[in-house]
Amino acid sequence: MKIATLTPDVSGLVDWPLLSRNKKAVVTVGTFDGMHRGHQAVVRRVVELARETDSFAVAVMFDRRPAMVHGYAAAHDGAEPPADLRDTQALTSVRQRLRMLDHMGVDHALVVHYDCAFAAKSFRFFLGQLVGRLGMRTLVLGSDATMGAGRTGDIKAIQALADSTGVFELDVVDDLGPGHVRVPARIDPVAPPADKPGEPADPRENMNKAELRAWSKANQGHEVRVWSSSNVRYLLSRGCVKAANEVLGYAHAVEGEVVHGEQRGRTIGFPTANLTTDVEGYVPVDGVYAGWLVDLGPVEQKASDDSHSGGFDTIGFDRDRARMATGSQWRWPAAISIGTKPTYSDETGIADRVIEPYCVTPDWLELYGHRVRVEFAGFLRPQIKFSGTDELKAALKDYAEQTLAMTRKD
Repeated sequence: MKIATLTPDVSGLVDWPLLSRNKKAVVTVGTFDGMHRGHQAVVRRVVELARETDSFAVAVMFDRRPAMVHGYAAAHDGAEPPADLRDTQALTSVRQRLRMLDHMGVDHALVVHYDCAFAAKSFRFFLGQLVGRLGMRTLVLGSDATMGAGRTGDIKAIQALADSTGVFELDVVDDLGPGHVRVPARIDPVAPPADKPGEPADPRENMNKAELRAWSKANQGHEVRVWSSSNVRYLLSRGCVKAANEVLGYAHAVEGEVVHGEQRGRTIGFPTANLTTDVEGYVPVDGVYAGWLVDLGPVEQKASDDSHSGGFDTIGFDRDRARMATGSQWRWPAAISIGTKPTYSDETGIADRVIEPYCVTPDWLELYGHRVRVEFAGFLRPQIKFSGTDELKAALKDYAEQTLAMTRKD
């Protein structure tokens, strides 16, 4: 897959690459945050049509979620988000999304830096650019997609444009999945009750119609697809990992660098790999999880890879996927703690939120300075404060056993 990173000029214009003078393109457009089952259905259709027509399979992907950019602008008198502002609500990083697009057979990924000037262009102008520069012969979208200034480019309007101009075709994919749900306007993490260990149920499932209406009114709830990034984000914020993974079609994950922590875990027989706070991907609500840890290699290796191909290198993607594969020698079951270490925080005075995977393996793992992937398979229990080290060690042993039982099929 060839990757181009594109930044609009001050007026919002993008210098689109000329892919070919002869070969046409089948194109899809979106943020693809999470790359859930709906996104995957659209991308599979792009690749299928491209192969049938000897065209390029092209994904135009936005870097920075439009919701984040517009939300920041609304709260800051129209200003753009600072370049170093981390989007903590993003389910997946650009690298994670590109890795999946590459694996699915996309030929060209065009990563567009999304900003307000770019967003102000009409959908007609935007699609005209894709036809003229990319050679777009077919546009593939999900059934409720919108684009352009004011999101006026819905499926009906885009179909009318395709019919009137005759220069491209619109192919609509039924990516709605199993219906719709409601999510709060603001998604804040809420841990399950401390006295109820195990995978929590989706709180919306147990509500009758009256309760759901009251909940929706209190939370300014709005309707979204079950197969949507917003729904995945809500489920993870409640610890409903298995339900979130069902929407994604794979285990949700974060990726980051292993750094030195307090090193208390190794002194009690449960050494953990402490991740930096600026991980890639959405961090679920505080608690203890079962899952996997994958060693993706030294950070220096990633930096070398990313010096190519617009900041991303598909050879690095191949290596990542090989390490992530079931049965890989770089993949281990892991009990994962997310939280502020309440058992020791009063003693240390440190209350930083950390991610600490404990690999359930007899081997000693030296992962400092390595980039790792932490995948979540299920929720074990909320964070609690233990009476002391002995009680904590007994709990950690139990978490390790539960993790092995939950991940054995992998």
